[in-house]
Amino acid sequence: MFEKFNFDLIHRERNDATPLVVMMCGVAGSGKTTFSQRLQKEGFVRLSIDEEIWATNGRWGIDFPMDKFEEYRKEAERKLRIRLIKLIHDKQQVVIDFSFWDRVRRNQYKKLIEDSGGKWKLIYLKVRPSDLRERLKLRNKNFDANSFPISEELLTSYLNGFEVPIGEGEIVISN
Repeated sequence: MFEKFNFDLIHRERNDATPLVVMMCGVAGSGKTTFSQRLQKEGFVRLSIDEEIWATNGRWGIDFPMDKFEEYRKEAERKLRIRLIKLIHDKQQVVIDFSFWDRVRRNQYKKLIEDSGGKWKLIYLKVRPSDLRERLKLRNKNFDANSFPISEELLTSYLNGFEVPIGEGEIVISN
């Protein structure tokens, strides 16, 4: 999926003194998990809210009611923030597999990363809405932590609420 992307743009930023934290940014279905799993294979520690929720609470809409999702998401993010800080202090390279849909949260994490002794790269996966819809039709058939069902209504709300990073030091990948 990312055959044309030059991963050296990320790898040349890695060093032992200042850990690199790659922040994934994109709407559901944009390829954040696929991209971050590739970095994981190359030695990055991957942090995923979806997988933390799955491991702790089970499957959205099956093991817990949908109205609990936001509560569980906040708790998972709190745990992962603590782990992120520890990983940075331990000089680990990290990839954060979150959507980072709003500028405020992106800025909060950038500050947290810098204050903890790390540096960051923001990777924005830009995908046309029609392509997202096609991908999500396929993904909705899967049954794992990274593929909870996304309805047309939910996707529309994600697209309407997504704040595209502009001038934030982002690397844009049209996917």
